[in-house]
Amino acid sequence: MYVAVKGGERAIANAHALLAKQGRGDVGLARIERAAVAGQLGVLVSRVMTEGSLYDPELAARAILQAQGDVLEAVTLVRSYRTTLPRFGYTLPVNTAGLPPQRRVSAAFKDLPGGQQLGATFDYTHRLFTDRDTGGPRIDPGAGPGAGPAASPGLETPRVADLLGAGALIEPDHVPGADDSEPADLTREPPVFPMSRAGRLQALARADEGFLLALGYSTQRGFGSTHPFAGEIRVGEVEVEFEAPELGFAVPLGRVEVTECQMINQFQGDTDTPARFTRGYGLAFGRGERKAMSMSLVDRSLRAGEFGERVVAPAQDEEFVISHSDNVQATGFVEHLKLPHYVDFQAELGLVRRLQAEFRERTLTEASA
Repeated sequence: MYVAVKGGERAIANAHALLAKQGRGDVGLARIERAAVAGQLGVLVSRVMTEGSLYDPELAARAILQAQGDVLEAVTLVRSYRTTLPRFGYTLPVNTAGLPPQRRVSAAFKDLPGGQQLGATFDYTHRLFTDRDTGGPRIDPGAGPGAGPAASPGLETPRVADLLGAGALIEPDHVPGADDSEPADLTREPPVFPMSRAGRLQALARADEGFLLALGYSTQRGFGSTHPFAGEIRVGEVEVEFEAPELGFAVPLGRVEVTECQMINQFQGDTDTPARFTRGYGLAFGRGERKAMSMSLVDRSLRAGEFGERVVAPAQDEEFVISHSDNVQATGFVEHLKLPHYVDFQAELGLVRRLQAEFRERTLTEASA
């Protein structure tokens, strides 16, 4: 259908060689190693792992280097590699209720049982360049209350949502008798609308962070009916377990770092149900607070139908959000425009010329009449 690009395979090989040369940069400087990316660009690595649906910091670092820092290209590499891996089964749901926080903050309560844990955060840094590449002043992590790397092992840190739930002040996390069917696996099956909340959360976890951020921001500006409070944001490691059929019990596979956000939203109630807050939920690999918060805002907006709310904003439209949130799909569709479309364009060009000729002929006929 398309006219071949002059040079063919040789031109493509030369383009690849030029790309590698530009990506290497100044050969007088040391090459960036994967360990440096994984260890020093943790937030970027977390995003690539989350949107790539694969927890492997070293592999994500390798993808970032190969993609020369292009996040979407790195996500595509991770997803492509993921499809080559064998599937042995599914792990058990992780228990985030017992997530030992390296960082734990709440905007809803000042005095939390177990205390606020600031951990590592940009929230209080000055947005200025420093004379070092550390991103800020060197401070002893143990200096000051709540600054340590993790909560004390013996200190209980119950979730804010559970505290509210004990007083029936927030909707239950799970309603007995609700849809308990096994959630679909979006990495193997395409989404079918309407989706279950579990399916939507899968899609939102893989969704582009910038897209979710924009949608979450839109809900704060009136394009949606949510009124959120950051109930709790936790960063820490959870244990992942796999139940082997031949053993009959769960086997720990290891621990992964995650960021969880429980968003408390405006209350609902009617003649049959007392007033209580509603929930939005977000979970991301590694350190991904912005992603988890944006995800929780959009999750709550997409639940409009559950609460009888009018769907009037983009963030409340399930098909719009899910169909346009996947950055790999979006990138492929947009960037395919760079490929040859010679025949299509020539057809359109011929049509425009024909229409212009008919227009000129009609204009001359009308002028001479």
